[in-house]
Amino acid sequence: MAAESYVAPPVAGIQEDVHVTGRRVLAILVDGVVLGIPFWLISSLFGTTSATNGGTPSASMSGMATLLYVVIFLLYYILMEGYLGQTLGKMLLGIKVVREDNDGVPGLGAATIRTLMRIIDGLFAYLVGFIAVMTSAKRQRLGDRAAHTLVVRK
Repeated sequence: MAAESYVAPPVAGIQEDVHVTGRRVLAILVDGVVLGIPFWLISSLFGTTSATNGGTPSASMSGMATLLYVVIFLLYYILMEGYLGQTLGKMLLGIKVVREDNDGVPGLGAATIRTLMRIIDGLFAYLVGFIAVMTSAKRQRLGDRAAHTLVVRK
């Protein structure tokens, strides 16, 4: 069964376009680069970094360094999406996260749900999330469904 085209109902005179799948994919890549910066800094300070014979860089971290990075990762998504509705990747790509019911910023609770659901959505290089988006009329990944949010054009 093909997903139906969905445009959110008007909220305060606004109609939201949820057909931003390509932008979402690119935003994930941008956010990966942004989050790569603290990863490399932490692994340089508290772990090991090296280049293999083929010149491919690699890094590893100890338990405490990994915990620090996980906290940074979680706070990045929760605070940026909770308060602004956007990560740096979403800002660059012109999309934002909104509440399904009132088109407002998600808030910390919904952003936390979305972020924790990245564990499932992110499986197999975000294949699970991509399939969820492509089979949803509202183009929602599992985290969006659980948090009652939409990703829309800004």
